[in-house]
Amino acid sequence: MAVKVLVVDDSGFFRRRVSEILSADLNIQVVGTATNGKEAIDQALALKPDVITMDYEMPMMDGITAVRHIMQRCPTPVLMFSSLTHEGARVTLDALDAGAVDFLPKNFEDISRNPEKVKQLLCEKILSISRSNRRVSAYSAPAPVATPAPAPAPSSLGSYGGSAPARPAPAPIPARAHAATPSSPAPKRKAYKLVAIGTSTGGPVALQRVLTQLPANFPAPIVLIQHMPAAFTKAFAERLDKLCRISVKEAEDGDILRPGLALLAPGGKQMMIDGRGAVKILPGDERLNYKPCVDITFGSAAKSYGDKVLAVVLTGMGADGREGARLLKQGGSSIWAQDEASCVIYGMPMAIVKAELADAVYSLDDIGKHLVEACI
Repeated sequence: MAVKVLVVDDSGFFRRRVSEILSADLNIQVVGTATNGKEAIDQALALKPDVITMDYEMPMMDGITAVRHIMQRCPTPVLMFSSLTHEGARVTLDALDAGAVDFLPKNFEDISRNPEKVKQLLCEKILSISRSNRRVSAYSAPAPVATPAPAPAPSSLGSYGGSAPARPAPAPIPARAHAATPSSPAPKRKAYKLVAIGTSTGGPVALQRVLTQLPANFPAPIVLIQHMPAAFTKAFAERLDKLCRISVKEAEDGDILRPGLALLAPGGKQMMIDGRGAVKILPGDERLNYKPCVDITFGSAAKSYGDKVLAVVLTGMGADGREGARLLKQGGSSIWAQDEASCVIYGMPMAIVKAELADAVYSLDDIGKHLVEACI
C-alpha cells in the first residue's frame, strides 16, 4: 500500500515540485496539500496521512505551532523543510522538539539542478519515516516528566582540575511513553576514559534527553556524532550547552577531551580521536555517505583507548556505527544500544543488536541514569 503524504508549504512552486517528485514514486501517494499551519491541521485530521512534509514560515500559523497541534490531535510523522542558516537550524531544532521526526534542507537550486538526487533523498526519507514510531497515542497526552537526577556535590575532576562549575538545572524534555520491553540489567561501574554516542534520525531530541540527566562533574569525556548538516551543528551544540549541566561545544581541530565536556562532531566533516586525547577534524570524504560518520569516530576511539570506551548507539536510519562498534568490541570496550520501543527509527541500534555487539539494550529514558551508574 502506498504511503499517503500531505504536503504543506505556502509557496505554490514548492508544493508543486514536492508533489511531483513524490507522486513519481509508485510507493508514495500525495493525498493533499495545505498552504499554512491551520490548513495543515484540518487536512491532517480529515485525510489521516502517513507522513506530512512541513514548511516553517507560513501565514496564519507557522510550522512549529502546527506540528504541536498535530502531535496532540492526530500524531503523524512530520518531515520539516529547513533553510541552511543558523536561524534555520534553531527553528528546525524547535520543530524536532515539538515532535517532527526529521528534516531536509529547503534548497530551491538543488531541486532545479539535481532533480534525481533530490527525488531519491526525499522519497527515501518519506518511506523511512513512515515506518517510524512517531504515530503513537502517547503524544495526545504528554507523559509525566521524570525529574533529572540532581547533580552530586562538586568534586575534583581529575585531569580537568578544580571543582565542577555550577550550572542551572536543565529544563525537562517531555518523555514519550512507549510499550514496556525487556531491558538489560543495570551496568557495572568501570573507569571509562571516553563515552562515545552516535545517532541520526531522532537523535537531537534523544541526545537532549540523555545528556540532561548527567551531572556537571560527570567524570568521562564525551564525544557526540549526530548526522547533521554543517550549518546545524554549531546551533545544536549551543542548544545542548544551555540545556545541560555538562558543557557542550562543537568540536574543533585540536580540542582536548576532558571530563564534564561533550564535543559534537561538526557537520560535513569527520572527527577522530588520538591517544593523547586530542580531537582531529578532517574534511568530509565524498566517498562516505555520512559526514560526520559514527564508524570513523568509533574506530579511532577503538585504536586510541582499547577497552576503556563506552559507546552508545541511539535512534537513526541505516547501520552507521556497526563496524566501528565491532572494532570497539574487539578491543574489549562496551557497547549499548537504544531499545526498539523508544527509538524514532530503529535502524542503527538494530544493526548493533543483530550483529550481536550490544552488551546492553536500554530504553532512552534509562540511558542517562545508567551512564551515571557506569561512570561515577
